[in-house]
Amino acid sequence: MAKERGETIWTALDRKATAIAEFTMRQYRTRISTWVVLGVGFLSISVVLLFYIDAMNTEIEAIDNDGDSFDSDGDGYVDGQEFKLGTDVFDEFSHPGLFNPPIEPEPASMYVNEDDYDWDYSDARSVSTGYDDDGDCRESQLLESQKDTNNDGTPCNILIVFNSLTGEYEIFADSGVDEDPDEDRYGKEAQHRAFVLAIGKLGFVFLLSIFIPLFLATGLIRDEMTSGTMHYMTAKPIARGEIFLYRMLGYLGIVWPYMLVMCLLMAIISGLLGPGDQFFRFADLGVWFSVLIAALLATLVYGMLFSFLGVLWKYGIILALPIAAWELGMALLSMSVPESTFLRMSVVGWSMSIIDSGALLVWPDMDMFTQAGSWAGGSNDGNSFLSFETESLPGHGALEWAQSDLGLGMGPYPTIIVSMIILLAQAAFFWFIGQLVFKSKEIE
Repeated sequence: MAKERGETIWTALDRKATAIAEFTMRQYRTRISTWVVLGVGFLSISVVLLFYIDAMNTEIEAIDNDGDSFDSDGDGYVDGQEFKLGTDVFDEFSHPGLFNPPIEPEPASMYVNEDDYDWDYSDARSVSTGYDDDGDCRESQLLESQKDTNNDGTPCNILIVFNSLTGEYEIFADSGVDEDPDEDRYGKEAQHRAFVLAIGKLGFVFLLSIFIPLFLATGLIRDEMTSGTMHYMTAKPIARGEIFLYRMLGYLGIVWPYMLVMCLLMAIISGLLGPGDQFFRFADLGVWFSVLIAALLATLVYGMLFSFLGVLWKYGIILALPIAAWELGMALLSMSVPESTFLRMSVVGWSMSIIDSGALLVWPDMDMFTQAGSWAGGSNDGNSFLSFETESLPGHGALEWAQSDLGLGMGPYPTIIVSMIILLAQAAFFWFIGQLVFKSKEIE
């Protein structure tokens, strides 16, 4: 008998929830304003996507970062070839053409991007080494001691050490080793990662997750109260707290599938167009999954918050605007100072922690890869023609801005779990105070 009673109770709850949620979804589907809001969100994301597509299809010009493609003495032999064969790069009467037999000049293009970064990024936060691919260190006439300018005991290599005090990687290269990175290769990868992180954080978690609830959830309860249709709901044996919750389920029934489709669309396009030899960047799906989880939870929390503000005051959208401005500030702060305690008082801060954690799991080399983009050549041997200085590599600035360290001081998995729990707790809190205010309100 007790089992039958329990089944009857749950059946009744299910029937009430389904009826109100379906009614809410039907309301949304028949309103032009719903499709306008969703359409504007789609167009906003699509505009950013167009810039990404253009960037992935634009070749980045190769630059001679170390300067060895120049012919300093005008003898027809570039500095890199002369350095490798031991002739004087500043003496036009000293060049490989005077050898017996004479050696033909090599084209300058051989010394542009000739020795790209080749260390293993996956071994994050450890000592890694690169190699002298083009041989201008190993085959040069330098003494063995001169081939080990980073003093690590290994000639012609590059040493990358994580400095725990500064939290950055320090790069120590022997003469001519990995001194001329490929701008196109690095830039495309950096721009791709920057796009995924930026569109995930600012596009999905901030723009869509605030913009959509602002217009769809603020009047979720208030509109029914002012139009009089709420009388029909409260006339049934349904608590107002349940009505608040079931209406929210209807809202999520529209918003969550929309977020899923948008994330899936971005993941497919970026996976196909992203740099690399593979047909599709399957690993990136892990980052997009973290973006989806963060966006779903953010739309839930903002939906609860804005719906509560709508119940609190019929002009609740005015109350929501300062909150949106605060969240924008927190979004920008999260991308520059992720450890700030102010972020713990926001929805966007916890949501972005999920994305940063997902990115770190998929791209464990993120810190090293970002740091590598700030080092665009140079040498430690003191030779002026090898100490050629350039600006950071293309895409480095965008990636450095878009990526953030985990601000909670924990690993990625604990950060994801804690962030999800906090966001769900925030949603439960806003529902609780929202339904309390709703109970105290008189329906017009």
